[in-house]
Parts: sequence; structure tokens; C-alpha cells
Amino acid sequence: MSADPVIHPDIEVFIDALWMEKGLSANTLASYRRDLCQFHDWLVQGTRDGITEATKATLQAYLGVRLRQGHSPRSAARFLSCVRGFYHYHLREGNISQDPTRDVDSPRLGRPLPKALSETEVERLLQAPNLEHPLELRDRTMLEVLYACGLRVSELTTLKMVQLGLNRGVVRVFGKGGKERLVPVGEEALSWLQRYLAGPRGELLRGVPAEVVFPSRRGTQMTRQTFWYRIKLYAQRAGIKKHLSPHTLRHAFATHMLNHGADLRVVQMLLGHSDLSTTQIYTHVAQQRMQELHAKHHPRG
Repeated sequence: MSADPVIHPDIEVFIDALWMEKGLSANTLASYRRDLCQFHDWLVQGTRDGITEATKATLQAYLGVRLRQGHSPRSAARFLSCVRGFYHYHLREGNISQDPTRDVDSPRLGRPLPKALSETEVERLLQAPNLEHPLELRDRTMLEVLYACGLRVSELTTLKMVQLGLNRGVVRVFGKGGKERLVPVGEEALSWLQRYLAGPRGELLRGVPAEVVFPSRRGTQMTRQTFWYRIKLYAQRAGIKKHLSPHTLRHAFATHMLNHGADLRVVQMLLGHSDLSTTQIYTHVAQQRMQELHAKHHPRG
């Protein structure tokens, strides 16, 4: 596949429509654009027509190429979802007369259980930053807020000062599609926020005003990738060997809430899930954990 995909006007029109109609994040739109541009480039390089002239046969051939290159079934499903949206849009607009995805089945996916840290492991991770350094005290506060509120990493790194309601103990979060929700912070995370805002944040900004709550060492908005690198650094310090993802603390938040008796719909609301079935996966994680504890500690387990 081309390392530098060509921008196609029909793709850009679709991406613009997605942005206006669904308010998808910049990261999601970039992923859709990349998938579509790579498909278009593959078609053109094979002396075939472009993306709007693709057929069911060429689409299936491309899926076969992706499979041989090592792409997972989940990656194929994401690509098909993206390309279906593209053809549905152009069919609706009258730009094409046939949808090549119409009779193409998506791969069946087993739903993987998210990897959640135990409460002991979370505590070790939270203790890992060196509080003598303003940068690491910032990171400790970020970890506390992430775990206390179940935020997505992107929601945390883009958090603005105006979104903090410290007097009420809540943060106003804008999730996927710009959907707003109020999330309680909790006393522990609130105390860390107050400590961080009282000194270390000002030291990082060096007197330069900024809207973002957690600036980078340069005083600008931190990227998701930078904070993900910091999480991995602290996990290494804490001796945590499990495979982590940027959503590790979000998964831990949901699982631990359910373990302690929280209502599933409350957890759904706090996470900002539009569909309860997305949240229900955490009940399986909690049940799996209970089975493991039973097998380990019961005399006849």
C-alpha cells in the first residue's frame, strides 16, 4: 500500500460530511481518510479505476490483500464500516449508481474483554510518580482524575480550566460527537487537583496564561501519545507487567465500580456510552474476576 496516500476529492467530501453530520473526532476522521485513500491508491496502482468505480470483486480482492499483509479481522471490520459509509453517502447524493459493499459480509468478531488492573495495581501505578518534580506531580494528578472519573485519555488531555467545577466537585466533559456529561471527581482526586493547581501548574506554565488544565512541559496542550508514554513509564516503575492500553484506567474505573456494587446504567452515564451494551462488557470482566478469586481462595475452588 502507498505510504503517502493521494487525497481524492470524493473522499474529502465524505469526510467533511461526516464531520458536519456526526461530529466525529479528528482522530477518527483521520483514520477514515487514511483507510479510504489507501484503498483508492491500491485501485489506481493496479491499473483499475478509482474508488468510486470499485466493484464487489475489487473490494473483496483488496480485503484479501489486507488479510495477507497481517491485518486483523477487527481492522477489516473497521475498514468495511468506513467504506460502507463512503458508498452509502455517494449513493444518497446520486454520485454513484451501485454500492459495492451491499453483499459483502463483515468478519465475525469475538468481543475481547478489556484488560483491567486490580485495585492494588492501580494503587502502585498512582504511587509511581516522583512528587518532588512539578511534571510528575502533574502526572499523578492526571492519573488520579483519569481513574476517579473514567475519562478517555483524549478527554483528559483536552480538559480546559472552564470545565472544572471544583466547588461542586465535578468536571464537565465533552465526549465523542461533542456529547456533554458531568462527572463527579471524588474527594481524593479533588484534593490532588487543588494541590496541583495551587503551584505545579503555574511552574510548568512559567506565568504564561493557558486554558488547558494539564499543559505539556512547553506550556501547550499535551498529546494523547505523550501521556500514553508517561503511563507506560509509571507502569514500568510500578512493576506492572500486564499489557496496558491508553484506556487501562478507564477500564479499571468501570470494573472496580461494578465490583463495588454500582448500577450498570450509572456507569454507562459516567463513561459517556450511548449504548448500554457497550458498558455491559464490564459486567463480564467483573464476573471473570469473581470466578478467579473464588478459584484461588475457596478450599474447594
